[in-house]
Amino acid sequence: MTHTSDKIEEGRKAVVLLSGGLDSFTAAAMAREQGMRLFALTIDYNQRHRIELDCARRIAASLGVERHVVLPLDLTAFGGSALTASDIAVPKDGTGASGEGGIPVTYVPARNTIFLSLTLGFAEVVGARDIFIGVNALDYSGYPDCRAEFIAAFQAMANLATKAGVEGHGVRINTPLQFMTKADIAREAARLGLDAGLSWSCYDPTPDGKHCGQCDACRLRAKGFVEAGLPDPTVYA
Repeated sequence: MTHTSDKIEEGRKAVVLLSGGLDSFTAAAMAREQGMRLFALTIDYNQRHRIELDCARRIAASLGVERHVVLPLDLTAFGGSALTASDIAVPKDGTGASGEGGIPVTYVPARNTIFLSLTLGFAEVVGARDIFIGVNALDYSGYPDCRAEFIAAFQAMANLATKAGVEGHGVRINTPLQFMTKADIAREAARLGLDAGLSWSCYDPTPDGKHCGQCDACRLRAKGFVEAGLPDPTVYA
């Protein structure tokens, strides 16, 4: 696992878990800056904020991704989250923390475990030794699968569970944003010359396609741009 932007051999392949959000956009651009050939996986899990899928496509095109897979995986069959169950409202009064450890109702059960497993399979097929994921453990919603301990455990499992790993070509899970604030991430996106307006954060878009401005993701996004002293390109309701 690496948190730094240390130079990696030119032309090495990386698979980016690309949600369409600012974090994954920035992580992908950091991989590209290191000279990596980019492949991207976006999961269409029938999320409430499906507008992020279109953003992911635009981001992939803007970064010159060689192959972008948008994989359907309907997690509404399970439910259990405000993002996948129509009978659970997206909180608009802060993080909406509930249950043990104050984990919000926007937590999708085992999401990063499921998504990283699929990313791992894609990486093995394309011969990528690096996976980039935009998880963050500072300005975030308190999801357990964004913690460094989880990433380290997944990497260890990945290298036990794959043909590539057994043959000595294990994968590295790169989390370059792990210990950045949202302001840090906004600044990094600006440094990389990214159009942050291509990205999407809101969990509960308005019918006319604006960020609601009230959900936890919107609050974190807006706070990041303010603290970074950068203009926020987001259109809020």
